[in-house]
Amino acid sequence: MKRRVVITGMGAVTPIGNTIEEFWDGIRSGKSGIAPITHFDASEYKVKLAAEVKNFVAKERMDFKAAKRMESFSQYAVAAAKEAFEDAGLDMAEEDPYRIGTIIGSGIGGLECHEKNYKKLQERGPGRVNPLMIPLMISNMAAGNVSIQLGLKGKCTDVVTACASGANSIGDAMRAIQYGDLDVCVAGGTEASICPSGVAGFTALTALSCNPDPASASRPFDKDRDGFVIGEGAGIVVLEELEHAKARGARIYAEMAGYGSTGDAYQDGSGAGMAMKFAMKEAGIQPEQVDYINAHGTSTHHNDLFESRAIRYALGKAAETVVINSTKSMVGHMLGAAGAVEVIVCVKSIEDQFIHQTIGTEHIDPECGLNYAVGSPVEKKIDYAMSNSLGFGGHNVSLIV
Repeated sequence: MKRRVVITGMGAVTPIGNTIEEFWDGIRSGKSGIAPITHFDASEYKVKLAAEVKNFVAKERMDFKAAKRMESFSQYAVAAAKEAFEDAGLDMAEEDPYRIGTIIGSGIGGLECHEKNYKKLQERGPGRVNPLMIPLMISNMAAGNVSIQLGLKGKCTDVVTACASGANSIGDAMRAIQYGDLDVCVAGGTEASICPSGVAGFTALTALSCNPDPASASRPFDKDRDGFVIGEGAGIVVLEELEHAKARGARIYAEMAGYGSTGDAYQDGSGAGMAMKFAMKEAGIQPEQVDYINAHGTSTHHNDLFESRAIRYALGKAAETVVINSTKSMVGHMLGAAGAVEVIVCVKSIEDQFIHQTIGTEHIDPECGLNYAVGSPVEKKIDYAMSNSLGFGGHNVSLIV
């Protein structure tokens, strides 16, 4: 028998706010976190814009010495996890630490650390490489640092599925609780790859927008879209077995109702469509019961086109009426953190009965042709919200809350 899983805590570090309250206020007001790159000199780069985390001071969110032993992606995860854990009201003195796990993904990990130390290696020799280079850069260290900071001794893993990492992490945490491995899990995603090699690499792949206008660089589903805007940050949720949450009087935000995960093996959109179908099947709902879809919606030509086709494939006639949006229009593409932050948006949308508009988008691509909440937010009753994440390599995830 699968156990029911609920969300009892949330935390976020994003380009439009470094707490849940700040982030959601930014979402509701249609704020954009996209601006000229400041993390490095991008004057010689085709791409001039990114969605950077702003005014984040690690020592204000965690122990200073511990923060010095973390790269930014780990710092963001720890800050968001601490907020989520406090929000959940968990008291470790009352809990079995081996029943609380940590599943936090990062698509890339400490790319900036690798970059800086490779430069040292080339210019000054192997003896000048940071002794902590490896534990600073490897992607599992976000999960590791969170488990250390919070004292969590249950299952501790790092899911690496590119841009689907955060969503897969939440889905895998859901499974771990459903089948009794854990009672509680701190889950989500984190990323900090706005650095020379990150921007140059995605630019060479022709994945990034070269649009110099922050207001229109990220315009998912628009006929004039030309790529995504790279973002950074972290999104963390506390998942909990329903009876465990009720027994301690926890506030319950929403229930995790469905998780679908597939591999493409071919880019025709059917893999993403099947992930949505699997999630709806587990949730026990029909397509017309999906009130809102937070799309992967990257603002690249192929993603937006194939995701729209996948939604039609999965929802049939209901695809024509469901309200869809893309949070990446405001925060850019946060890569491994994106799926987790977008689940948080789904939860807050259910709580407020509010669907934010897809900002920047003005002229919907007729090949996409669905309802993408363009022009204004939508206020409507939301019972079931779906969040999609589609990662490089054909990793498809659909979560239903």
